[in-house]
Amino acid sequence: MIDLLAIPTLSDIIKAHEVIKPYARFTPVLRSEHVNKRTQSDVYFKCENFQKVGAFKFRGACNAVLTLSDEEASKGVATHSSGNHAQALALAAKIKGIPAFVVMPDNAPKVKVEAVQNYGAEITFCESTLEGRENTLKQVVAETGATIIHPYNDSRIVTGQGTAALELLETNPDLDIILTPVGGGGLLSGTVISAKAIKPEIKVIGTEPEQADDAYESFKAGKLIPAYSTNTIADGLRTSLGELPFNIIKTHVDDIVTVSEDSIKEAMRYIWERMNIIIEPSCAVPVAAIFEGKVDVRGKKVGIIITGGNVDLDNLPW
Repeated sequence: MIDLLAIPTLSDIIKAHEVIKPYARFTPVLRSEHVNKRTQSDVYFKCENFQKVGAFKFRGACNAVLTLSDEEASKGVATHSSGNHAQALALAAKIKGIPAFVVMPDNAPKVKVEAVQNYGAEITFCESTLEGRENTLKQVVAETGATIIHPYNDSRIVTGQGTAALELLETNPDLDIILTPVGGGGLLSGTVISAKAIKPEIKVIGTEPEQADDAYESFKAGKLIPAYSTNTIADGLRTSLGELPFNIIKTHVDDIVTVSEDSIKEAMRYIWERMNIIIEPSCAVPVAAIFEGKVDVRGKKVGIIITGGNVDLDNLPW
């Protein structure tokens, strides 16, 4: 049996990259003179909004599903997710030819719900709380016998997410800093494993909304503190930090900073207008962090992982 809470290594992430390579896109890295001038830095955006399902989550889900044993895969897979992991797991399951059962909060963006349905997953809705998600998932698994693929508290997910930073540093080895959003922590923990193993002196910083700051509070306290209030526009970051990601983050990440809701909206709109790409609120968070000066990037080469572009166009924040 694989220890799903074992801390992965760079070699695990390299293996995951080989597993997902036939299916996941090697996403582009874009730059903006507007952003560089505003921040007095050189920013490299790893555009996972161009990934399959429109988000980095496909990396982890693809790795997890494709490395299941036949017995684990026999009755399908199940998870809870506000959207991007749900879509990713649904597509990965479709590729493998097995059913997917997804628990989604009743306030999940319509665009993400429709996408999950289009990939063939069966959706069960629940209250928009961690307790609601987990209890409903238990019921679904009891009824179906499906194997749970947790959105972030799973070493197979962490290694898959770490492949984005692996690619980013392969094409841009001179980076001084990498910033990612942090919700459950799968991306940040996978990123820091890749980045620190490849370039030990690089800084890796997590960014989070002030209205969903459990990772920030946990990092500062040195112990897991659950998310009690997640009233943020960044719907992908409303979940609590996971045990496995926290064990990695608390040891290896250099810092976690928080940003305001207004700055998230402003950064999101700025990237839409200046770079002509669609990003969702969650991945505007690291952009807001450098715009607000929460991270000093002046004169630095900065990597930002743009995590997704799945936005409800009928409910924009401006």
